[in-house]
Amino acid sequence: MNAVPGAPLDRVFHAISDPTRRSVLARLSGGEQALGVLAAPHDMSLPAFSKHIRVLEQAGLVHTVKRGRTHYCSLNAEPMKAASEWLAYYRKFWESRLDSLDTFLKENP
Repeated sequence: MNAVPGAPLDRVFHAISDPTRRSVLARLSGGEQALGVLAAPHDMSLPAFSKHIRVLEQAGLVHTVKRGRTHYCSLNAEPMKAASEWLAYYRKFWESRLDSLDTFLKENP
């Protein structure tokens, strides 16, 4: 899992492309959690899981802080706003195309 170069939007889409990382984001939506607690449901080593956390951190979606010997993760959903806006633009594009197709099909049975 190498760092993804490029625009922040590229890093966000790369980060959310993996089901493990999406699961982490969903769990963090309920509040801050210890890294070990986040890792527990996933069938992988802690170092492997930590790589997923690093990808989320590089995308700006997760912030990690160390208190004592424990690392805690929290969600930062702000970078997903750009992804949401990008998807919304294309949703409008495809909806207009589908509306045109619907009109065409109704006029040309």
